[in-house]
Amino acid sequence: MPTFPLTDTSGRNAMRRSIWWGAALAAACLAAPAFAIEAQNVGAKLKVNERPPVGIDVGLGVGGFTGGLATNTNPGPLLGVTANAQYWPFLAIEGGYQIQRLAIDDSRVQSGEGIWRNNLGLLAKAGPLLDEKWRPFVGAGAGLSYLDPSTGGEGVYHNDLQTEIPLAAGLDYRFGNIVAGARATYSILGSENVVRTASGNDEKGSLFNANITVGGRF
Repeated sequence: MPTFPLTDTSGRNAMRRSIWWGAALAAACLAAPAFAIEAQNVGAKLKVNERPPVGIDVGLGVGGFTGGLATNTNPGPLLGVTANAQYWPFLAIEGGYQIQRLAIDDSRVQSGEGIWRNNLGLLAKAGPLLDEKWRPFVGAGAGLSYLDPSTGGEGVYHNDLQTEIPLAAGLDYRFGNIVAGARATYSILGSENVVRTASGNDEKGSLFNANITVGGRF
């Protein structure tokens, strides 16, 4: 005659697991509003501006490579467009695009050739607002540049994708909704493979630019 177990341990274990999962889900649901409230409190303590002033700036400047990269290149003009937001009273975030042409001065390349630098970058700017008009600042960030030599320089110079760590210092002046400023930026470069020496080694260096900006705040 077949016999049957008096207790079903697998069923009890499944029931226990269901109870535990249900309790955990209920606790998570109850905790979610608390976490949301706490996040709001943290934002308030950090004084994050929920509607930060935003703006767009256009910059013109000049600059060039330093170190070994400056041996066969000359400084060149740059044009930049940036969007920014003042999330905290002393800290703003900006992101933008720069295009720059650095002239090639190399006996291996005919005159009139150059390297086009196309850069995308982010920068955090910190500084106080003085007299509701002046804002001196320092900044640091990260960027990525694509270097593209002109046709006549391609035999010696190569397309290159390089990382940049910009370190900036400057001053902005606001009158009404218009902001004008000036800054200097020193960028630490990585993966510089744009040109090689006669011995076959990659030239190394950094980048230094200075520019003026003008834009609006909304």
